[in-house]
Amino acid sequence: MSEVLQRLVNLLALERLDDDLYRGESQDLGFGHLFGGQVLGQALSAAQATVPAERDVHSFHSYFLRAGDLSLPVIYDVENLRDGGSFSARRVSAIQHGRPIFFMTASFQAPESGFEHQVAMPTTQPPMDYMSQHELVELMRDKLPPSLVSQYLENLAIEIRVAEDPTQIGKDRSSVRQVWMRANGPLPDDPQIHRYLMAYASDFNFLATACKPHGLTPFTPGLKLATIDHAMWYHRPFRFDDWLLFEIDCPTTVNARGLVRGQFFDQQGNLVASAQQEGLIRYRGQ
Repeated sequence: MSEVLQRLVNLLALERLDDDLYRGESQDLGFGHLFGGQVLGQALSAAQATVPAERDVHSFHSYFLRAGDLSLPVIYDVENLRDGGSFSARRVSAIQHGRPIFFMTASFQAPESGFEHQVAMPTTQPPMDYMSQHELVELMRDKLPPSLVSQYLENLAIEIRVAEDPTQIGKDRSSVRQVWMRANGPLPDDPQIHRYLMAYASDFNFLATACKPHGLTPFTPGLKLATIDHAMWYHRPFRFDDWLLFEIDCPTTVNARGLVRGQFFDQQGNLVASAQQEGLIRYRGQ
């Protein structure tokens, strides 16, 4: 495992303070506030630690209430809502400065047989046909905040390849984006780590897709983006150190909000997870 990936895995492995109470360190990716994916992954890790080992997360729903403080760790307080015959439910509060910055409700289930079907995997080119995120950041270095470039390039634990022509960034007005992603190195066989990392990475490129139809990028001067809520559903087993295709679409932007939806497919065409997010999009011009 690469050093940068090991740091991310360690970031998602929380310190237990007391019964149902955990602490996670904070990571600076150059955004000026906590990356939402960090809080998603850590909250999921905290919730999973309190449920029976045979039950895995199958869905979570969350709200971001306040911007996170990079200078402080995050405290995760887990509430046991229910342990039923088939499902367990947990509510997680992420706390800084004595106030909640984030809430998550998650549901867990042991594996069970039943009906199965899925949509077909969308058509795309192999991941290596596209520019890496590192190459893309270098190409756009003069258009990005210097603090983001330095922090981001040092913390590329997730390898991302956007399936787009880089010369069309800001010009392509479609409401769909395809992104290949995987961990930057091999991971342990623990499936929970793979789920936490997917939750972490699912926040990349989401609201950026909502900007595309308007000819904007997350770094357009005068543009403010902020996640309001984020939900995920895990469908089938997967490995996050293998390439996964994350296809995102934005069906609408309205009332200073954008709605985005995403589906994760493995290279065999299996739909392994789905995600949805709504975020604030305010543009005041340059």
